[in-house]
Formats: sequence, C-alpha cells, structure tokens
Amino acid sequence: MIYTCTLNPSIDYVIGVDDFKEDQINRTKNENMFPGGKGINVSRMLKRQGADSTAIGFTAGFTGDFIENFLAEEKITSDFIRADGYSRINIKLKSSAETEINGQGPEIAETQKLQLLKKISALQEGDILVLAGSIPKSLGEDFYREAARIARDAGAKTVIDAFGNALKNTFSMKPFLIKPNHHELGELFGTDIHSAEEAVKYGRMLLEEGVQNVIVSMAGDGAVFINQESAFIANVPAGEIRNSVGAGDSVVAGFLAGYTMHGDLKKAFRQGVAAGSATAFSEDLAKEELVRQLIEKITVREI
Repeated sequence: MIYTCTLNPSIDYVIGVDDFKEDQINRTKNENMFPGGKGINVSRMLKRQGADSTAIGFTAGFTGDFIENFLAEEKITSDFIRADGYSRINIKLKSSAETEINGQGPEIAETQKLQLLKKISALQEGDILVLAGSIPKSLGEDFYREAARIARDAGAKTVIDAFGNALKNTFSMKPFLIKPNHHELGELFGTDIHSAEEAVKYGRMLLEEGVQNVIVSMAGDGAVFINQESAFIANVPAGEIRNSVGAGDSVVAGFLAGYTMHGDLKKAFRQGVAAGSATAFSEDLAKEELVRQLIEKITVREI
C-alpha cells in the first residue's frame, strides 16, 4: 500500500480574474475549490492512474471536513489525525499573472504528532510512504527524518518531496526516491544547474549520501533519473502550460503508479514525466486519458 503524508493540507481556492487590479473591486470569471497539499495531490493522481493509496496527516475544523469529504467522493481512503483549529485555505489567483496567498494552518500538539508517528510505525514490508510538502513549525524541520527512520525500521520505502534541510536531513535514512527540481538540487550544493549533465553529476552525489533513486525536473528541458545502475533523460512533450500547481506531485504519482504495477524503473520514470506534463497542460490535476496520450510522445534515453 502507498501512504501519502500531508502535514499541512489546505483548501485551494482557485479563482480567475480578468485584468486584476489592486485597490478595486474585482469580479471572478471562474472559481473552484480543491483539496490541496503535495501528498494529497499524489493520492489524487495515483487514483486517476489506477493505483490506490491512503492519505494521512492532519486535518482540522470545517475546512478539514471539506478535504476529507472531497477525497471520499473521489474514492480515496484517508486516515487523518484531527488537530485543533482549522485547516488552511490557500488562494490561487490567476489573471495576467499567477499569485498565491497561502494560509498558515493549525498548530500541531505533541500528542497529535505522536499519533501520526504511531500510524507510520504500523507500516509493513512493501509499503511506500510519501512525505511531501512543507513541515509546520510546531513539528520542527527534522520531522521527515524521524518519520523516514520509523518507516525504514518497519520495512517500508520512503519517498521525500521537500526542500532544504527538511529534505537533506532524510538522506541518512536511505530514501527510495527524492524529486527535487534543478533549482532545489542546486541549492543543496550551493550552485546553479543548467544542464542534464550537471543534474546527473550532482544527483550522483546524493546517491553517495544514501538516496537510492533521484528524479530531477528540468522544466522545459525534460527530466533526469539517476540511480547506482544508470542515468536517463526524458523529453517533455510540447503543449500549453496552464497549471503550475501539482505538476511535480504528478511526476511522483506517475512514477509510483508505474513502479507498483510493473517494477520497471525506466518505464515508471517515463510514466512520471507523462503525468507531470499532463497536469501542467490541465486546469487541475490531469485525467488518465491525457497521461496515456502523452506517454507515446516521451522518449527516454540513457546518458
């Protein structure tokens, strides 16, 4: 079973406004509400590709109810710990530019943290735990390391999609997969990464620190996959970028959906790139049909 952990989920209130202006009343031309958070995005995309998962983490208040009910309507299992207060609302304003205003979310009590860690300790051999997104201040930036250690001791694989110290602290736990973009990979080493060859060079340094597999998103230049046996680069298909939210999460979901179905890392990487591209070309997370169409347009070659 795949478990996705979202520590600070949200309602994403996505609104479109023609020619947004400050200090004036603006009218929306369209609006939608979705459950947000990187782990939740992974669960939703897994479902669309025929893979089941259980979403865990923290929810709170009536906004937390919305998140859980929405997932239930999409037939996604959830097992959240209830926190005090309210799950946050993030505003995604799309006009001539795209603007985000993200809420803070609830404080997580020590007892609630321990409840979540207990759930993680119950994972079994063959399970996969996805730890994705920001960590609330009340949990401390070392939380992912602690969760990854508990999952490893239980025999489960971990996938980490975070940045900075929250990501770096997990390397000694030998995560199965991490997925930085090229900017985040460069930040880990205090440099800028401009090419696939540079991404492979620094990705291999992460392998030396304990990471088993690395996917590096290179924006319009495709994506790179690195492990101890090989390195691959994949192109991204041509298309109109409509959505910057959830594309990276879709890469993770596509990869895991493919990997759990057939165990072939190269094919899983190709499916991940297709899923990420499909979401970038969609208003929301992509539908399975578009992912299937784009897979045929993606070439993976060894470098």
